[in-house]
Amino acid sequence: MIPVLKAMAVGLVEPVLFGLIVFLMAGTVDYWQAWLFLAVFALTTWILGLYLLRTNPDALKRRMRAGPTGETRTKQKLFIAGWYLTLLSAFIISALDHRFGWSQVPAAICLLGDVLVVAALGGVMLVVIQNNYAAATVQVEEGQKVVSTGLYGLVRHPMYTANVILVVGISLALGSFWGLLVVLPAVMVLGLRIRDEEKLLQDELDGYTEYTQAVRHRLVPGVW
Repeated sequence: MIPVLKAMAVGLVEPVLFGLIVFLMAGTVDYWQAWLFLAVFALTTWILGLYLLRTNPDALKRRMRAGPTGETRTKQKLFIAGWYLTLLSAFIISALDHRFGWSQVPAAICLLGDVLVVAALGGVMLVVIQNNYAAATVQVEEGQKVVSTGLYGLVRHPMYTANVILVVGISLALGSFWGLLVVLPAVMVLGLRIRDEEKLLQDELDGYTEYTQAVRHRLVPGVW
């Protein structure tokens, strides 16, 4: 019971933090798009987290070691800090958009944004299920093997693809087109992280170089 309560408590931290940022920047709590997004995000995170806790607690522990402090290499600390900055910017810009009415987003598009958020979080979960060693930090563990099936057969870094979808979903769910300006910097930061990560994987993970020759694209199928 305690691990379940702990997982739910951890899953509550992000929605509360996101809510504080969004409502503070929006200058109001009369913001149905934000309330719906927070509910969707929290519920999806809880469901997926509890599923992972039940089926693969070790993978959940790896996922919880996120953030700059979890990285062991300076470059990756900077890259992940940049990623969190872009994510924060998406919330701030979208909330300011709501406050000052910069763009008018139809309700249907906002709902589509919530669907994208669920799809992105589900994509991250699917990556963790398909690759037991998928973590929030860049590292190679003892006994780790290359995974080339499932989502990894489409792109080499499907978790980062899900992260890009998440940024798009957040902005639309919060009713902002201007928030989409963050997508390009987010892709650039993830691209730098990917290039550095692949150098490590090619040096330390057996078979990764051959995998890169079989799966040519890193982030977007048919593009890059």
